[in-house]
Parts: sequence; structure tokens; C-alpha cells
Amino acid sequence: MIVNKSDVQKLTSAHKLFSKIKEKYGIPPNWQRPEGFISLTRIILEQQVSLASAEAHFIKLNNYLPEFSPSEILKLTDEEMRACQISRQKSKYLRALSEVVLNKELDFDSLSRLNPSDVRSKLTSIKGIGDWTTDIYLMFCLQSKDIFPLGDIALITTIKELTKIKTEEEIIRFTKKLKPLRSLAAYFLWYYYLKKRNRI
Repeated sequence: MIVNKSDVQKLTSAHKLFSKIKEKYGIPPNWQRPEGFISLTRIILEQQVSLASAEAHFIKLNNYLPEFSPSEILKLTDEEMRACQISRQKSKYLRALSEVVLNKELDFDSLSRLNPSDVRSKLTSIKGIGDWTTDIYLMFCLQSKDIFPLGDIALITTIKELTKIKTEEEIIRFTKKLKPLRSLAAYFLWYYYLKKRNRI
């Protein structure tokens, strides 16, 4: 569990920034998603688009498929993918993921028994899955406690908004100071970002 009383106390005591977020908006929810193919598919759809757009595309795809599974994804033509608002690039990514699952090259049950760096090696070897997608899977599905998605625009925007930090090097230095609770720190920053913009 990423969000728990003890870790919140440690993080907010060690870093004033998170104490201020807590005072203003409270403690973030423990965002969690089930492990597996559907969650990873959704995260791929969330790459570089708003969560609302990704959700709309997922719903369209889910409603079109008789069953949300790798074999059904692989049956879809390019035209059917387009009709579900899935871009050509993301269609390739979903097919690549479906193939490794069907070929038993990726076993979701085994991921939870691996350490985060091994999960990263496994997932990033699949076409279309980079560090951001892996980070989100590690945090939301596997509840890894020390992950900070440096490729996440909302997180970087929030850091720049709340601190004097501007450069990539400064951001990396800042996040290193948050070990071993970087996931919790990210949850706080996301929570601030969403609350401030009335998206929760």
C-alpha cells in the first residue's frame, strides 16, 4: 500500500512541501488498479493524452470486443481499431502486448514477485512500453513504493509550480531526496494537481 499513515507522517515531516499539500487538500487516495492485461492496456492508451480521452477510447474498444483479451485484440483489423479511436501507433503497441501475453513471454502473475528493476526490464522490452508506462504499472498495479515517473507532465508541472526548480537536473536531484517514498510523493503531487484544477 503506497498511502499509509506511517509513510505519510515520514514524508510530511521530512519535506515541508508535502506537509503544505496535506494541510491544503488532505491525504491523497491510495490509487490502485488490478494487475494484468486490461490495466496495462489502459495505461498504454493513456500515453500522451488526457485521462478523459484515454477512458473514452478504452470504453469504445471494450464495448466493441466480445471479450477484452489478447486473442480478441489480435483479431481486430486496422479499420476496426480506428473505429474505436485507437491510433495506428497504439494499435501496434496493443498487438505487441497481446502477442507476448499469448506467447507466454509475459506472465502477469510473475511480475508481482519480481523487484521493480526486473519488472522494468521485462516490460520495456515490449514495443510501445517505455519507462512512463512501466512506472504507472509499478505504482498503480504493483503498489511499488519508490517510483517517480519523471516522464509525467502533470508531476513536472506541479514541481515547477510549487518550487523554484526549473531544470531537468534539479528535478532529478529533488526526486532523489524523496527516497524511499517517491511513489507517495508522486501521489501527493498528482493529488495537488487534480484538486487545484477541480478534477477530483
